[in-house]
Amino acid sequence: MTISRRGLLQISAATLIGGPAWAQANMISGISRIICGFPAGGTVDTTARRLAEAWQGRLAESLVVENRPGAGGRIAINAVKDQAADGRTLLLSPDSMMTIYPSVYRKLGYDPATDLSPVSSVCTYTFAFGVGPGVPASVTTLADYISWAKADSKRSSYGSPAAGSMPHFLGDIFLRAAGITPTHVPYRGSAPAITDLIGGHLPGCITVLGDFLPQIANPALRMLAVANSTRSKFLPNVPTFAEQGFPSVVGTETYGIFLPKGTSGDLVTRVNAALRDAVGRPDIIAALAQIGMEPASTTAESYRAYLERERQLWAPIVKASGFALDE
Repeated sequence: MTISRRGLLQISAATLIGGPAWAQANMISGISRIICGFPAGGTVDTTARRLAEAWQGRLAESLVVENRPGAGGRIAINAVKDQAADGRTLLLSPDSMMTIYPSVYRKLGYDPATDLSPVSSVCTYTFAFGVGPGVPASVTTLADYISWAKADSKRSSYGSPAAGSMPHFLGDIFLRAAGITPTHVPYRGSAPAITDLIGGHLPGCITVLGDFLPQIANPALRMLAVANSTRSKFLPNVPTFAEQGFPSVVGTETYGIFLPKGTSGDLVTRVNAALRDAVGRPDIIAALAQIGMEPASTTAESYRAYLERERQLWAPIVKASGFALDE
């Protein structure tokens, strides 16, 4: 089984619109918020803050980032979906909250197809698997890790940034393919999971590749695999899962901008133009590269269609895993 992220339109800086498609006269007045469903310090938060800086005084008169972590990002979504559709409340979210969660949660609390207005993807990224001092220093490959974990099933526990997230399922697929019954430890974002990993309290962690980068020089951290179809330019010396015998462990995802339901097409278009301008700026491209992200934007209509295709793709995968949550 190969997990792929189909239909994403990545647009290079050269093909993005050359300048702002909005005038200051149409700037959103007052204080606007980008709601982020994960803690400060992670890649979602960092991306939101770079967008806020780019949009300050251009798309909006004033823009702040508001972190609403918890429930795997669902608290933030529920905080946005019923807000006034005036452009003053935006959501930055990984797309799995819209594509995978509908198949995971029996009581999701929102309908991603109708409760939000998709604007565009912002960037694309992949995932990586690392181990810490809770795993012997002799473990330097997936084969080493599997041999070590098989000696005691309790060793197979791994962390991810949220239950029902793509890293959760990638870890589950990997360990089951290796013949190990995994124990999943969900966290409220990558930062606390990596802290526990570095501290030796968590054997392994699979999460957004960019969230590992600030610790990449830490000798306590060993990166064993990336979940990309090819080696990542951000970790070129780390082999893929596929290179090590696990071709089914492949996954990339996007961060996307969403507005509350009922937002007018004109306002969605204005925010989309602002986003596509922002991710074409050299400073934003450089900032995204620092956290392992590549800019990726598209039209609102294409992004909505992409999300629907992904919902259809993930439904049978989640069902086959047997994993489900009530709320």
